[in-house]
Amino acid sequence: MNDRRLAGIRFARAAALLALCLTVATGIASSQFLRTVKIVVPFAAGGATDALARVLAEDVRRAQGATVIVEDRPGAGSVIGTDFVARAAPDGETILLVSNSFLINAQLRKQSYDPLTSFAPICYLVKSPQLIVVNSTSPYHKLADLVDRARAEPGRITMASIGPGSTQHVAFALFRQKAGVDMTYVPYAAAAPVLNALLGDHVSSALADYATVGEQLRAGKLRALATASRDRIIALPDVPTVTESGYQDFEVDVWYGLVAPAKTPPESISRLADWFTGALHAPEVKSKLAAMGLDLVGTRGTEFSSHIRSKYEEYGRIIRDTNLKLE
Repeated sequence: MNDRRLAGIRFARAAALLALCLTVATGIASSQFLRTVKIVVPFAAGGATDALARVLAEDVRRAQGATVIVEDRPGAGSVIGTDFVARAAPDGETILLVSNSFLINAQLRKQSYDPLTSFAPICYLVKSPQLIVVNSTSPYHKLADLVDRARAEPGRITMASIGPGSTQHVAFALFRQKAGVDMTYVPYAAAAPVLNALLGDHVSSALADYATVGEQLRAGKLRALATASRDRIIALPDVPTVTESGYQDFEVDVWYGLVAPAKTPPESISRLADWFTGALHAPEVKSKLAAMGLDLVGTRGTEFSSHIRSKYEEYGRIIRDTNLKLE
């Protein structure tokens, strides 16, 4: 065997060995892909957003063998946690659980990030129906009763919610405009104080998640006048929508989704979407979400991106039309 042929054989063997090593290395890297994920919740621990993150994190840990950490970074109406993720490395390891305020805040005050360009949408998880509720001892049995009193006594009738700058704050401004009444908005930092204020007769009414008020409704301590969603809530079939009550094109839900820092690799986005939309369909997760009053959505990709953009435009229009301010 001449030297040239021998050298060729050796080169071929070396190339084959190198290819094998690369294949093994790629397989190891793939198996270790996105093994640690931090979900940043821009709200205080103990709320619906925090609970949702922990339910999903638990299932992803079990199903994928990944380390999933939930980190609460509350403050400034979700701005602190959102800004933190906007500045995080776009490696798929730090993601943000967002809701409507993600898009609302950016239109009410100047931020260091743009919700449409500083983040990459992952998936739309769930939505939570909203209700206009009163204390069961109140004289209001229909939405019209509350509106009539507000017209008779301008500024005296109050409506509480999480706020300011929240979905409910925007919904209140829209309702006040459509009803043509002068009602007073009373914001609270979290859902529990809203509920306590209503139970204690400190406010006339409240706009709140079904998950927040459901137990008190079942116990007969609160009364639902209308749901702000497009359709009636399955658990409350006799409660009309705001639209059915005479205020056309009124639809407000709180929605929750996941986003990552802009420029996160598409393969990371896809893997995360697989994990978390998959978790939504796990039987134990579905039962927990139902108990929390959350409706499964589970969309991703361009559909979720379109949802974010359309809601951004919708909230902007309401804010301009109602001259909504944070003060």
